[in-house]
Amino acid sequence: MYRKASYGSELDHLIQLLSKLPGLGPRSARRAALQLIKRKDTLMRPLSNALAEVAEHVNPCTTCGNLDTSDPCHICDNARRDVTSLCVVEDVADLWALERAGTYRGLYHVIGGTLSALDGVGPDDLNISSLLERATEDRVTEVIIATNATVDGQTTAHYIADRLKGCDVIVSRLAHGVPVGGELDYLDDGTLTAALKSRRPF
Repeated sequence: MYRKASYGSELDHLIQLLSKLPGLGPRSARRAALQLIKRKDTLMRPLSNALAEVAEHVNPCTTCGNLDTSDPCHICDNARRDVTSLCVVEDVADLWALERAGTYRGLYHVIGGTLSALDGVGPDDLNISSLLERATEDRVTEVIIATNATVDGQTTAHYIADRLKGCDVIVSRLAHGVPVGGELDYLDDGTLTAALKSRRPF
């Protein structure tokens, strides 16, 4: 738990806020705060302005859930995207990861998490109903389920696949297994099992 130190109230508040960011504990937050203060003109003020701009102008796309300054977002509004393919992801970070890869040219649907009985997250807490609506549109012919290979991710994938059975679409799933450049000796049992189950003709 974060212990309050003998900083000024403004600085202490900044450190507390920074320590709430993913990957930043109290020590990292103190180091980040010091860097911001030492570089007020080149880092702190530009960062402050950027945060204010993002808070004011960036919102979720009402179609897919991506974050953008426009609604629909630049992906949904891009006439060159393949409107017949819909890729389902848990979070915007997953969408961004697929976009960085640069190989997928279809549309996305962010469901906003995974089903989790322990955390009390049910189907009504996720954007699944809007996914089903989009899947029934005439243009969509394939739904790619790209949830993470966790227990909750797999459970969510199976639930979505079951719900899509009534729709006239092909339902596919991202392959899981041996990564490119991976050596079998260094892989965990779960990855090896998934690779064997996802094997295909050579």
